Amino acid sequence: MRNLVLIIVLGIVLLAVNAVFVVSEGQVGVLFQLGRIVRSDIAPGIHFKLPLVQDARVFDRRILTLDAQPERYLTSEKKDVNVDFFAKWRISDVGRFYTTTNGQELETIQRLSPILKEALRNQVTQRTLRETVSDARSSMTEALVKNSNEAAKTLGIEIVDVRIKRIDLPEEVSESVYNRMRAERARVANELRSRGTEAADAIRANADRNRRVILAEAEREAQQLRGEGDAEAARKYAEAYGRDPEFYNFHRSLEAYRSAFAAGDGVLVLDPDSEFFRYFENAGRGE
Repeated sequence: MRNLVLIIVLGIVLLAVNAVFVVSEGQVGVLFQLGRIVRSDIAPGIHFKLPLVQDARVFDRRILTLDAQPERYLTSEKKDVNVDFFAKWRISDVGRFYTTTNGQELETIQRLSPILKEALRNQVTQRTLRETVSDARSSMTEALVKNSNEAAKTLGIEIVDVRIKRIDLPEEVSESVYNRMRAERARVANELRSRGTEAADAIRANADRNRRVILAEAEREAQQLRGEGDAEAARKYAEAYGRDPEFYNFHRSLEAYRSAFAAGDGVLVLDPDSEFFRYFENAGRGE
């Protein structure tokens, strides 16, 4: 008897526990009865259900992220671009979400990705490469959200936002573009260097010409000043020596002696009566 009572109490407890379910904040609950949805969009809190007959499941109603792999698209100019994007989505109709995706997030992403990529392809093909890059964070993302939501409603979800992370040229195209850019930069650099060399040569030639002109003018002025100085010196000497011609002759003889014996070991072979020794002859007599 005691065991029977214990079994009955335990059964009641299990039924009571099975009759209660909790929906946490940020979640939404769905109530099933024999596999059929009888109630959806159950708000957070504590709720009751019929044990063994009804079942409850909860789903995350917060904003989730779909981070897609970069995809290649063609612009209106038939240029390939790789677009890397991500989308923010959340459940809007939990009943339809469960019906179409069985409530599986992975399956939802697998079905949502083609919708976003197709909408993005339609936007890129309508724009040139320049327009794609310039509109990537403005009008194009707005159009993506609007067009994607029309198809996403069938999955019971809402696209909150779509953001483009990067827009790149394909690797083979990028390398060609970079090579072209490098060649163009090298051409500009060579042209600038050529212009610089030409300007430097012109500056050096002009400086050399100015230098020669300045030196020539300086030499001319120096020659003129030396000539004027020599003339003035000669005039002074002539004026001084004109007062005493004999002293002048004596001074000139001393200059001649100094020049002749400047080496210190010179030998002169001259007639003793030569005019060159005239003042030597008179030196002994005190004249």
